[in-house]
Amino acid sequence: MASMHLGRSGLPSSEDLLRMQQGTTMCKVRSKSWKKLRFFRLQEDGMTVWHSRQVGGSAKPSFSISDVETVRLGVESELLRSLEDELPLDQGFTVVFHGRRSNLDLVANSVEEAHIWMDGLQLLIHLVKNMDQQERQDQWLNDLFQRGDKNQDGRMTFQEVQRLLHLMNIDMDQEYAFQLFQAADTSKSGTLEGEEFVQFYKALTKRLDVRELFESFSADGQKLTLLEFADFLQEKQKEGERAADMALELISRYEPSESGKMRCVLSLDGFLSYLCSKDGDIFNPTCLPIYQDMTQPLNHYFINSSHNTYLVGDQFCGNSSVEGYIRALRRGCRCVEVDVWDGPNKEPIVYHGHTLTSRILFKDVLASVAQYAFQTSDYPVILSLENHCSSEQQEVLASHLVEILGEQLLNTTDDDLLLAQLPSPEALQRKILLKGKKLKTKEDVEEEEEEEEGVSSVMEKQQEDELQAKSELETQDTDSKKDESLWCPSLPSEVMYLKPVPFYNFAHSRENYCIYEISSFSETKAKNLIKDAGNEFVQHNARQLTRVYPSGLRTDSSNYNPQELWNAGCQLVALNMQTAGLEMDICDGFFRQNGGCGYVLKPDFLRDVHSNFHPEKPISPFKAQKLIIQVISGQQLPKGAKTREQSILDPLVRVEVFGVRPDTTRQDTNYVENNGFNPYWGETLTFRVLVPELALLRFVVKDYNWTIRHEFVGQYTLPWSCMQQGYRHIHLLSKDGVSLHPASIFVHISSKEEEEDEA
Repeated sequence: MASMHLGRSGLPSSEDLLRMQQGTTMCKVRSKSWKKLRFFRLQEDGMTVWHSRQVGGSAKPSFSISDVETVRLGVESELLRSLEDELPLDQGFTVVFHGRRSNLDLVANSVEEAHIWMDGLQLLIHLVKNMDQQERQDQWLNDLFQRGDKNQDGRMTFQEVQRLLHLMNIDMDQEYAFQLFQAADTSKSGTLEGEEFVQFYKALTKRLDVRELFESFSADGQKLTLLEFADFLQEKQKEGERAADMALELISRYEPSESGKMRCVLSLDGFLSYLCSKDGDIFNPTCLPIYQDMTQPLNHYFINSSHNTYLVGDQFCGNSSVEGYIRALRRGCRCVEVDVWDGPNKEPIVYHGHTLTSRILFKDVLASVAQYAFQTSDYPVILSLENHCSSEQQEVLASHLVEILGEQLLNTTDDDLLLAQLPSPEALQRKILLKGKKLKTKEDVEEEEEEEEGVSSVMEKQQEDELQAKSELETQDTDSKKDESLWCPSLPSEVMYLKPVPFYNFAHSRENYCIYEISSFSETKAKNLIKDAGNEFVQHNARQLTRVYPSGLRTDSSNYNPQELWNAGCQLVALNMQTAGLEMDICDGFFRQNGGCGYVLKPDFLRDVHSNFHPEKPISPFKAQKLIIQVISGQQLPKGAKTREQSILDPLVRVEVFGVRPDTTRQDTNYVENNGFNPYWGETLTFRVLVPELALLRFVVKDYNWTIRHEFVGQYTLPWSCMQQGYRHIHLLSKDGVSLHPASIFVHISSKEEEEDEA
């Protein structure tokens, strides 16, 4: 099991880990009013932390090391900093989890104890990140044993095994289960220990579907020769001419026995290891690093963008926090929003204006952006600045921008280049760009007033509905126009790199706006433009940047589907990243490609200012594709959050295609009754896809039963262009995008151009 395997691979002999296994009483802090003493202890497996109310008290799991992203110093915790008058800040630290799980703030009894836990946790995090597939499987097995071993005596009785089977989603005949138990109990002790439990688990996890596939290519049913494995890679995995070279490399990588490696053969265990690895994953590994051309203008890329980034809750009374910026930037977001208002003590504050959301200091937001902007990606960050400050506090705002962001702030521009095209992500590496209205001089205001008179005379000739749209825009921008007239000479005008401008119509934008001027649209306005003038919108977005934001009616911080806006080439499609769900699954899956750098190159027909592509009436330059997905089986599917311990999943698989409207569809398999452990579907689903360049696939496992219909279990989303064909495993993610290892489904994927008689 995991602890044994880790011991063999050299679990570091660390005084910190030994002290953590003895346990420590620390103060757990949830808020300014909630602070409780708790006893925390690292379990013997070295991979889970349990806690109790007191030393020797009834303990329960607190967290698994695999769920931890990083550990931060107490001084970096917004919550602990607010309590520095009550609690010693240098004795505090924060455990940061993957996904949207709230941070865990702890305060130890001494600086030494705090560093013991911080250093020990960082050591274990590093260990987990570098685990191979076998070690991860061993760790999962160990966690499983810990859950089943109710009295924690290191042995598992048959009664405990029966309970574990329900936890594992297996509804098994009791007599058959007892036969497997007795076969694994080689010591005849009436309990399972260590390797006995491993053998019991292996008996449960026989993969008949994989064995059948293996034997169909193996002459003797025992092994795949180099030639047989190469035939499999070429015929089923569509690897082409490189199959022979790949076969040798993959045998060396995944065959567990040294003799097998020497003989260049692959056993069934090695074959299964390959299928469950990154090489056997549905996401093409060549699309995981940065592989796209990063030297094209900014407006030629889809850019991972956040709306009201400071909010970690709803839009009306939720909390504002710098944590919103930290999480967004760490997940690859490249455009964050900052709403700045006058604050007390002449310090600008950030919050959702005219609501009950909490306030944070503008300078704290900038400090977080400066620290985390380029930890995940070196490509530029756009700071979308909504300035509502008075002239006095704009001076402070400008000073903070220059002093805190320093050399990261882009403060020079090539005016000649800007006349032709925007610079590329490559040219702007590790730079922060400001999107916002220039803080103008009095002379600028006078010039603009003259220009606006000219624009007004042009607008008088437009149709009535265009005038009405302009009127609505002017109403929405009342605060912004007031801000434009304010004078703040301390900030160089070049710093405001992307200038927001109102949108009247596409002809006006084409004739009057420069490359670096950007218009913003509500989701409703943008969707109406796609419907009424989709091709013009595509051409507009091939020339200029466009930002789309959620409707003001989404007070619960819900999201719209970004795919509809990407179809028209909109680059900055901003979402409420704190809200999990389908829309964020699509966004996360789409931006997982290209190194997760936050920039994805648009298809060529969305980069052409003369494009004839219309997202509502798509005509692809290529033939439609026929996508065939055989959903074969599932492995170790977790129960949904609302599922009772004694309940067993009735899982089904839903395959969804998102793209242009004709391509957006979904199909379900039938459900398998009472089996979430190793369900078999063996069903084939077929899709017709007109524009695969814009298509995304989403695989969802749901629970179908009479009490909880279609409860969410796990999901996985990826772009069509990153999909590998052949027999592939899809490793499921939670709604927060966190791995549900070892939960997966096994599929066969193929696609081909549609024949004329099929059209």
